Amino acid sequence: MRAVCRFASLVLPALSALVSCGIPATGVVEVGGPASGIVPTVRVYFVADGTLVAVPRRTVAPVDVASAVDVLLQGPTDAERAKRLTTLLPSPGPLPTAVPSPLPSGLAAQVPQAAETPDLVKVSTRGDRVSLELSAEVNDLAAAQLICTAVGARNVADPGGDPVPVTVTGPDGRRVEEAAVDCPGE
Repeated sequence: MRAVCRFASLVLPALSALVSCGIPATGVVEVGGPASGIVPTVRVYFVADGTLVAVPRRTVAPVDVASAVDVLLQGPTDAERAKRLTTLLPSPGPLPTAVPSPLPSGLAAQVPQAAETPDLVKVSTRGDRVSLELSAEVNDLAAAQLICTAVGARNVADPGGDPVPVTVTGPDGRRVEEAAVDCPGE
């Protein structure tokens, strides 16, 4: 029995060494994120030197006009700002609140209520028409940013479909309507 144990103690390490030959040793292998399929991309439009510039952006699926406008309203990234891209659309941040004036002693101070963040752009899509209703005044080039972004989103959602008219209406009722013909990159 001792001879068998001695034999096994000599042969098993040798067999392990032979079996592991041919398997290369590797270190830590860096990998990317998990496979997620095709990430939808939509073009949003910023401004450089007074003209529209199309910028591809990843977005959530399914692509629609509202999600594309949300991406546009986030503004250019730091890298895009370094390339002198900007937006003419106002920031959808909170409205300023009034600072309460000091009250005479003995009276309770009223704390101002936090202002609600208004929707800068309300998007509605009905059939073959897209309407964007603004709560702030914008100039024609800013309206063109919205229009071209909406047209680009429609083209992603319905490739090969007919161009749809997009109407931007300001708070004063002024309307700007365009189709896809003047959007760069479309």
